[in-house]
Amino acid sequence: MRSTPRLLAICLIVGNAAYALPAAAETVESVIAATAPLTPEAINSAPLIAVDTIVTGGTPATPSGGGEEEQTVVAPSASIVRLQILLDRAGASPGVIDGLDGSNLRKAVKGFQLLRGLPVDGKVNEGVASALESPDQVIGSYLITGDDGAAVVGNLPEDYGELAKLDHLGYQTVEEGLAERFHMDVEFLRQLNAGASFAPGETIFVADLGHDLERQVTKVEVDKAAGQVRAYAADGALIAAYPATIGSDSNPSPSGTHIVKVVVEDPTYTYNPKLNFQQGNNDKVLTLQPGPNNPVGSVWIDLSEPTYGIHGTPEPDRIDKTGSHGCVRLTNWDARELGRMLKKGVPVTFLE
Repeated sequence: MRSTPRLLAICLIVGNAAYALPAAAETVESVIAATAPLTPEAINSAPLIAVDTIVTGGTPATPSGGGEEEQTVVAPSASIVRLQILLDRAGASPGVIDGLDGSNLRKAVKGFQLLRGLPVDGKVNEGVASALESPDQVIGSYLITGDDGAAVVGNLPEDYGELAKLDHLGYQTVEEGLAERFHMDVEFLRQLNAGASFAPGETIFVADLGHDLERQVTKVEVDKAAGQVRAYAADGALIAAYPATIGSDSNPSPSGTHIVKVVVEDPTYTYNPKLNFQQGNNDKVLTLQPGPNNPVGSVWIDLSEPTYGIHGTPEPDRIDKTGSHGCVRLTNWDARELGRMLKKGVPVTFLE
């Protein structure tokens, strides 16, 4: 959901000088800028070209040029946050925006390179940085409303038998709902808004995403090796690329080409242990009601192959980190965007 109403402008520290691509002698300064404290101002002015000189997650990164002290990044990077948001706007989804490097970010960079006809290597080089650059802010502010709180249902049980007793599988916290709305990791949203209570009337900082794509998709590729779903226009041009969980070793996804039968938003989920898998002691057919925490998320794209589809997830941070039961799993926002660009009969080809 790239549409972000009530986003208010905030002070920008962004100008032509901030966008100059750093030369080798400036690499250390770029790393320092990229790893600055996560304030909106730091993120909005962070240099993209610094992304490939740092490694997040606690792995040391040695700046190029030699002789410099190693730097270890154990927290989200301002440059990576900015990169993720700009990729999201461009149609190359990084999954959750969390400020961390990883496979989904590199898939998004490759997707962007495909979109722009650049050499595909997953690296944030000068060509990628230049093509992505924008003078617009990537972090804005949002006023929390009563509707945000009304979408919360509280803690949900994991057991399907207990979930089936509920009328709606909504958000468990206000933060979870806001994180999904703005494509952000929940913990990163909290970190960016340290001390916030996330109550109605409070203004918080969020990703400034822009608008959902509204193109007509005529072909979809599910690339098992790449862990990515790609959507194409009638002229063969790539429209969008999304990170995906595509089956698992024990429950592989189908092969070949299948057809979109129908797209359902806010679907129910039918649990049938005889057809798919058994969860716990639940040995009977159950119907779980709609909501973002439904096992198939907020969108179901039904395919002509029986029991298989492309769908959302209640755990966007687990995309391509854990296996699925044979289907293709996207974040809820990516599944919704893709679903709204599809029509019945669109071919979906699974690439091995």
